[in-house]
Amino acid sequence: MAESSFRAEARDRGEVVLAVPKAESEEPVDTKPLPPLDKMVERIPADVRDVLEELFRAKFVAVRRVPAKALKS
Repeated sequence: MAESSFRAEARDRGEVVLAVPKAESEEPVDTKPLPPLDKMVERIPADVRDVLEELFRAKFVAVRRVPAKALKS
């Protein structure tokens, strides 16, 4: 609502108001339940977990979905 009124006022002042592009269609949302954290941590080799702990004091606290576009290709 506030954005609409701001745009209307800007148009009244003669400012150029650009249209906001709609977000591209989102990738399909996977609704399957996520695995338990313990299962995911078990998939990481023990030596890698040890190094992560030693270097970063890594602590695994949750399993979350990440959009595909956030991953490196």
